[in-house]
Amino acid sequence: MKNTPTTFGVLALALLAAVIMTGCNCNNQPTAVAEKTDNGKIAMETIMTRTSIRSFTDRQVSSDTIEMLLRAGMAAPTAVNKQPWHFVAITDPAIMDSLGGNGRQSQMWKESTLAIAVCGDMEKAMEGPAQAFWVQDCSAATENILLAAHALGLGAVWTGCYPMVDRMTNVSQVLNLPDNLVPLCVIVMGYPNESPEPKDKWKPENVTYNRFE
Repeated sequence: MKNTPTTFGVLALALLAAVIMTGCNCNNQPTAVAEKTDNGKIAMETIMTRTSIRSFTDRQVSSDTIEMLLRAGMAAPTAVNKQPWHFVAITDPAIMDSLGGNGRQSQMWKESTLAIAVCGDMEKAMEGPAQAFWVQDCSAATENILLAAHALGLGAVWTGCYPMVDRMTNVSQVLNLPDNLVPLCVIVMGYPNESPEPKDKWKPENVTYNRFE
């Protein structure tokens, strides 16, 4: 299935219809079950059709859409509700070029109209060995943003920083990050100019039920 704005417009309308029907049939159990099933299908469709996008059109991402993406990130699960994250939304082409450098993927950065740096805030993180939970928390936030972007008709790709010191240093310098912020990754995004087929990553051999014998 191709990732097109039309497809996700239909899915969004289906979800809206489900919400409206929920309000009108709150005591109708069969309808409620059907709505949950439909919503589940929409959620699974978003998850299973998301793929990395590295080519973008010049269409700008609105401030409202950017806020929706950030809200999705902040809705992620977080250990002890510490929320040890900070997001830097980047729309300045010059900053994007500096982040992309002259590497083999620099064109991707030049085409993108939005990037979000996901950083761990060490002043908000837990103490001691548990401090490392910031990586899991910020990774969950990153995945939320990727899925939200896909559902909203955007394309995106996760470009890792942590724990590669050279990448972390470059992002920190370009964005002038304070010492307490550690860049986990930068999500490069925009409206897609390509439609790659999602990869089927299901491998039963990677699953064990209950325990190893």
